[in-house]
Amino acid sequence: MRYVIIGNSAAGIGAAEGIRQIDRHGEITIITNEPHHTYSRPLISYLLLGKVTEEKMKYRGGSFYAENNIRLLHSTATEIDAGIKQIVLSDSGFISYDKLLVAAGSSAFVPPVEGLDTVKDKFTFMSLDDARKLDEVLVQNKRVLIIGAGLVGLKCAEGILARVSQITVLDLAPRILSSILDDDGARLVQNHLESKGIAFRLSGSVKRFEQNTAVLDGGDTISFDILVLAVGVRPNTALLNGIAEIDRGIIINEKSETSASDIYAAGDCTQTLDVSSGQNKTMALLPNAYMQGECAGINMAGGEKSFDKAIPMNAIGFFGLHIITAGHYNGEVYAENENYKRLFYSDNKLNGYILIGNVEKAGIYTSLIRERTPLDTIDFTLVCKRPGLMAFKKEDRTVKLGGGAG
Repeated sequence: MRYVIIGNSAAGIGAAEGIRQIDRHGEITIITNEPHHTYSRPLISYLLLGKVTEEKMKYRGGSFYAENNIRLLHSTATEIDAGIKQIVLSDSGFISYDKLLVAAGSSAFVPPVEGLDTVKDKFTFMSLDDARKLDEVLVQNKRVLIIGAGLVGLKCAEGILARVSQITVLDLAPRILSSILDDDGARLVQNHLESKGIAFRLSGSVKRFEQNTAVLDGGDTISFDILVLAVGVRPNTALLNGIAEIDRGIIINEKSETSASDIYAAGDCTQTLDVSSGQNKTMALLPNAYMQGECAGINMAGGEKSFDKAIPMNAIGFFGLHIITAGHYNGEVYAENENYKRLFYSDNKLNGYILIGNVEKAGIYTSLIRERTPLDTIDFTLVCKRPGLMAFKKEDRTVKLGGGAG
């Protein structure tokens, strides 16, 4: 059996490991357009911060490919011919497959702003190569403008703050981390980041660039030396245009199958069911990517596996302040402010949560969301205040601790 995986990040690695759970001898080829060993993308800000080395960023050990009998092919897949099961490569070569996984990830969105081409030192912040290029221009007297107050932009700010003289973060939204925090939570985190020296300009956008000056839509200007674009990502779906069903991302089912025969997809390029809201959406999250990939690999190799518990979830920290969020924020709200906690629930189910500061035992809440656990089967009042297994019935505690069948 010839297995081909396009993508060398979490979803692709998960697929390779899933295949090897079932098939120890089939031929696995991973195609990657990056000249690197698999690495953990969330760590690139810590590389610039000096907390990790490139060696420590490896997502799997140096012998991973050899131990799993995987051929790593450094090239770019440019076209898929699903009729003859063949992939065309950028170097004019091709590779045939019996089962294919597209785990092509996502790319940084670069907005079409007037004058952007006049900015000399401009960067995105999605890959190890991006971090290396940015690292080359970081100097203590440099002023940095980051466009985008989401996860990528703020992690970049944390990573480079000590190496430059000034950082300003600009965002069109009225609050930072607008996709994962509510107003009060965003204000708390913004105050924390401002106390470290990061400045914010919110509810604004760039009308045009004039070399090292950003002219805002209201007429104000921001001068800078380095520009980082972190305004969002776009799923890489082009390879399956006209082959499989695509909306915002490649549509997959609970087995990571696309609508095309023998073609699977996983990770940031896909769109799948969010069980917390019941909506189909893109969820560019490493844990989901790995689990979708592993699910795909097992099914590609003839096994049986479903992953139908995907939810939006983020675990992140800024200068020692920890944040974990999950699910969606509809319904009634249980609130605590000393250690910031918001639990959102309705129809006898926990829908989502926001934790800032004390994030211990967040896994209890995550499990309730993923499993759609009826709240009347647990002591929800106790879970709100002190999450722990004692809030569950004895038989449920036994199952969660591995002592019984679910």
